Amino acid sequence: MAEQQPNNPLHGITLETILVKLVEFYGWEEMGQLIEINCFNINPSIASSLKFLRRTPWARRKVEELYLHHCSLAVPIP
Repeated sequence: MAEQQPNNPLHGITLETILVKLVEFYGWEEMGQLIEINCFNINPSIASSLKFLRRTPWARRKVEELYLHHCSLAVPIP
């Protein structure tokens, strides 16, 4: 049975979805300025970024916080 997480605003949203939407909104260059990690600044790709973010909790947290920040401001992310 699927566990409900009513207090988790990211429940049901994959890291890939979050990353794709942020990159579509900002682009790689601005993402690299907002969150200074090499996978956004040097030969960026969704696949390499996902690999890094899945292994690096602090970086993943920053990406998730950026996504939540824009959701709370009601900034539409396509």
